[in-house]
Amino acid sequence: MASLRDIRKHISSVKSIKQITYAMKMVAAARIKKAQNSILASRPFARQMDRLIADLARELGEDDLAGTLACDLFRERPAGGTLGLLLVTADKGLCGSFNTNLLKAAAAWLRENRGRKVRVVVVGRKGRDFLKRLKGLDLQVELELVGIFPKVSYAHAQLLADQLAGIYADRSVESVTLIYNEFKSMMVQRVVTDRLLPLQAHILGEGGKGAPASDFSFEPGKKELLTALLPRHLGAQLYRTLLESQAAELAARMSAMESASKNASDLIEGLTLKMNKTRQAMITTELNEIVSGAEALGG
Repeated sequence: MASLRDIRKHISSVKSIKQITYAMKMVAAARIKKAQNSILASRPFARQMDRLIADLARELGEDDLAGTLACDLFRERPAGGTLGLLLVTADKGLCGSFNTNLLKAAAAWLRENRGRKVRVVVVGRKGRDFLKRLKGLDLQVELELVGIFPKVSYAHAQLLADQLAGIYADRSVESVTLIYNEFKSMMVQRVVTDRLLPLQAHILGEGGKGAPASDFSFEPGKKELLTALLPRHLGAQLYRTLLESQAAELAARMSAMESASKNASDLIEGLTLKMNKTRQAMITTELNEIVSGAEALGG
């Protein structure tokens, strides 16, 4: 049976852990509101950019786009080439299954494309460390972006956009896939695996619900406008992705730390009960010894 000293030390250590988990929960709770507001502000802009690009792309034929950046980003490429991957994870743990689910999705994607060369851009230490541990795969890490959460800025998104556009400019790259966690609610985060480039399937699937582009006059022209908007569009989509991941991580951490604090409280309650029972048993034993000694002396 554990001694009273051991139980007291155990209770003290659990209380210390509870203080840490509770503090982490409160920090995440303080930051989540700002992160939610950032997402709510970025989503309409990103969706409207989708619609605008889709409208412009539908107005222009392949001949109109020939030789432009738009043609390069929209055109489907022959299968069998190099693949691109953007993996967005957290920098730290203690956020439940947030990173685990992302890394499982990334591992599944890599298994599906085993034997293909993959050029990777990774955000977050957890993703970087995961890729470094992998053996037997033809992976080339183009960019590691760590330490940006929870202070994501548009500059980070533009850096990613420039790097991915540079990778995709290499005609041997077939497509670029994006894996990240989307913020659904305080309790739910959804792992998203989406094809970022080429844009055609994504844009024509998501956009085109607004007014037809033919209802407007363009100056200097649709082709020039589309070419100028595409880099900004890519940056806006990646900025929304980073904000989604940031909010999802904070929500997951808050939920995990709340659960950990509750478990610590339950454990402290159980250990306190155990300590009281142990102390009672010790007192009862001592009383029995005293009574037995008194009876022996009286006899």
